[in-house]
Parts: sequence; C-alpha cells; structure tokens
Amino acid sequence: MNMTISEQERDALYKVIYSRRDVRGQFLANPVPEEVIARLLDAAHHAPSVGFMQPWDFIVVKDRAVRSKVRDGFEVAHAEAAAMFSDKKQEQYRSFKLEGIMESPLGICITCDRTRSGEVVIGRTANPEMDLYSSVCAVQNLWLAARAENLGVGWVSIIHHDHIREVLGIPEHIVPVAWLCVGYVSFFHQTPELEQAGWLPRMELDSLVHYETW
Repeated sequence: MNMTISEQERDALYKVIYSRRDVRGQFLANPVPEEVIARLLDAAHHAPSVGFMQPWDFIVVKDRAVRSKVRDGFEVAHAEAAAMFSDKKQEQYRSFKLEGIMESPLGICITCDRTRSGEVVIGRTANPEMDLYSSVCAVQNLWLAARAENLGVGWVSIIHHDHIREVLGIPEHIVPVAWLCVGYVSFFHQTPELEQAGWLPRMELDSLVHYETW
C-alpha cells in the first residue's frame, strides 16, 4: 500500500474537517445502505487507541420503537438542562433543535469497555481515562468518514448514560460514550448552527496557541 498522501487527498481531508457539522434538523428519511454503514464502522474501528486495546463497541439502531425510548431520555435531560440557564439564555436554549433521534434513519451508540485487555494497559497507567478518550477518537473517525460519504451526524450529548444503558441493554461495566444520529441530509450549514445563532463565536486560533510554556 502506498502510504504517501497526495496533495489532492490532503485537500479532500481538510475539506471534510472544515465542512463537518453537528446535524440536528436536516435529516432525510432515505435509508443508509448497509455497505456505507459498514465503511463508517470500519473507519471508526481504525481509530487510535491506548495500548491498542480497542475498547469500543458499536450498537446500530434502526428500530423506531427503540429510538423513541432513547428520545424519551433526551426529553428528560433536555428539560433539566433548560432549567440551568438564566431566563434569557433559557429561552434561546429552548428554541434550539438539539437532536434528530427520530428524524434520522438510524442511531449508532459507541461504547467503551474499560476492562478490555485487563487492568494494566500500556499508556493507561498514569491516566486511566485514556481508554475513554480512545472511544471518542472512534466517534471522530466515524464522523469524518460520514461527512466524506455526504452523511450528516449529530451527537446527542443531552442524555443520561444510564438511560442509554437501560434502553439498549448495555452491561453495567460498559460505558456509553456517544449516541450518534446518522443519515443523509437536505443540506449542510456553512457554519455551525450555534455560531450562526450567536450563542458563542468561534475563537481565534492565535488566542489558543502557546509556545514552550503557557
């Protein structure tokens, strides 16, 4: 295999990175072909992982009844979150479309098995949370691969993991890391929706880069 990246391939990767969006309201009902789902999962499975422990599992959910139960959990956590904001921010928060659990044709839950490879894992000895970070790398790989397939992805973080665990029958020792809504979309926003809404601006990179010390 030729491991050299051409300029065209490099530019395609950056285009995918810069045009990736957290999709919430633009999902189409069109089914995602099985071979495309397989490519997404394979891309996720090739994420980096501490000690090569590959702690992730993937639960693909198409059944609307199951996804409806997942959405019930979002509604509970969404109401809890709204109450945490001040009046003005609360009103704006409630106006946002923050999930597409039922609108997207499928959901993918990515988990972390913190017991995989035993108690002592290369690279996890000083920082035990590195296995969780590894599963997040799988999320990012899947997200970028989906964008390259012209698929939208929305990460539903406003939900309690215990609810996901109960609905999907996930064993107690397995940590649910992400529920991802996946599907074709009518369009991709030019900029992130929360940036467009004035919730927060994109920070200038120069203000975030330090050299040698903080």
